Amino acid sequence: MKLSLKIFNNSDKIETVYKSEMTVMWIVFAFCSALFAGLMSILAKYGIKKTDSTVATAIRTIVVLLFSWLMVLIVGSEREIGSITPHSLIFLILSGLATGASWLCYFKALQLGDINKVVPIDKSSTVLTILLAAILLGEKITLHSGIGIALIAVGTFLMIEKKDVKNDVPKNKCWIFYAFGSALFASLTAILGKIGISDVESNLGTAIRTGIVLVMSWVMVFVTGKQKEIKGIAKKELCFICLSGLATGGSWLCYYKALHDGLASVVVPIYKLSILFTILFSYIFFREKLSKKTAFGLFLTVGGTLLMLVK
Repeated sequence: MKLSLKIFNNSDKIETVYKSEMTVMWIVFAFCSALFAGLMSILAKYGIKKTDSTVATAIRTIVVLLFSWLMVLIVGSEREIGSITPHSLIFLILSGLATGASWLCYFKALQLGDINKVVPIDKSSTVLTILLAAILLGEKITLHSGIGIALIAVGTFLMIEKKDVKNDVPKNKCWIFYAFGSALFASLTAILGKIGISDVESNLGTAIRTGIVLVMSWVMVFVTGKQKEIKGIAKKELCFICLSGLATGGSWLCYYKALHDGLASVVVPIYKLSILFTILFSYIFFREKLSKKTAFGLFLTVGGTLLMLVK
């Protein structure tokens, strides 16, 4: 009897350690997704200086798709395609459509506006995602996460109100509508993706979603008649567009792995920390400076995100 109890206790310890390691891993994947996403914004900004944002998005998606399916073949998850349920497939498709819409809005906003203004608005999707995760996925909002949501919301507002960069003041104010559209569709992407990928290997789910985004992106290119602009893309910009596609692929693979194993209400705030890398790189390469007000907003946003990790 004592022996059996001892074995039982040991198995409980092993299970606890395993769960602990799993928790650490999906958090690591979430942080890696933030790093790649921050890099992606800078590379994309370089790639759309003269290239139309819709065309650039379509080209980037080709790179992401190739990268995603390469990972599927490496891990051998292509054998699971036949076992995907209609329920999962529908939500993966809807997630892909939401991603495509978010991308188109985001890169149009980047083309028209200041990167330090566009990115904070896009990252405000965190608040909406957390609320939707609580309503639709049953993820609890604790006192810590509630305070975190408030800090993120206030921080985002402060960052949006920053002054324009002197040498790069956007004349077209439509960027703000595209930026908020990006945030709305991004929040839907996370929720729909979480539901669709729950019973699907994360790399395979990412590859399927990317296929939907690819179709949607190229449909938009041909509907708007911008396919003629492809031949005129400068080699330098094309190089940066492709590099941003690789960064996006890395970010997505890490993001959906974290989303598959972890909580959407925690993964998404970590992912949105990419704003730290984006702002750092935008200062280094574009000389876009932060005002004291914006810096305080950034501090609140990061603090609120980290507070979301407290259980």
